Amino acid sequence: MPFAHRPSLSLSWQAVVDFDGTISCDDTTDRVLQRFAEPGWEAIEAEWQAGLISSRACMTRQVALLRVSPEVLDTFVTTLEIDYGFPAFALLCQRHGIPLTIVSDGLDRTIRTIMRRTGFDHIPVIANRLEPTGGDRWRLTSPHSAPDGACSSGTCKCRVAAKQPRPLTLLFGDGRSDYCLAGEADLVLAKSGLAAHCRQARIPHHAVTDFAEAAACLEAVLAGAPLPHQPEDKING
Repeated sequence: MPFAHRPSLSLSWQAVVDFDGTISCDDTTDRVLQRFAEPGWEAIEAEWQAGLISSRACMTRQVALLRVSPEVLDTFVTTLEIDYGFPAFALLCQRHGIPLTIVSDGLDRTIRTIMRRTGFDHIPVIANRLEPTGGDRWRLTSPHSAPDGACSSGTCKCRVAAKQPRPLTLLFGDGRSDYCLAGEADLVLAKSGLAAHCRQARIPHHAVTDFAEAAACLEAVLAGAPLPHQPEDKING
């Protein structure tokens, strides 16, 4: 890494962390849709995967198909698990004074419910807004989308990161909503689809599988040490 060791180095960093498939073990939005959405949400998902609609349009239409009361939704969401290493990563950031923000193209209500259950509800969450409209009906709004339409996600992570006060950005993510910021972040920790995208687009990154590996990478950067060695299969995919 090009960053020299100095006591104030940690004060230069901010951590932008994805939620679904990164902090959470599963895609919580998919789990909610599988459990509570009327038929048709999978066909909408297929349109998005084929590139026919934006992720924002996809989720707006899918959320309109939800049929569940707020109480039942929250109870279900509390059963969903997070990466066992996330608490240690969050505490590492706190110990070094690194602001950590959960920035997700998922649903704010589900994220906050899970973070509250795990004792990390003090961490800021920026995501699409899931709003009850009465009874068992819901709507989606996207207050953090790109106003110029440059980003198809409901939450534009580049826009969010640009508003943060620290000059250096660490991104940890796993999918399409992270692609844009991956090209701009100073350190990219990538899982799954994001790692494959970074390899294909030749974006410098470090492939990790969980928060234990992510924490090891962050500690190395803060110490001015080389990042942990990666097996050849991780580097070459």
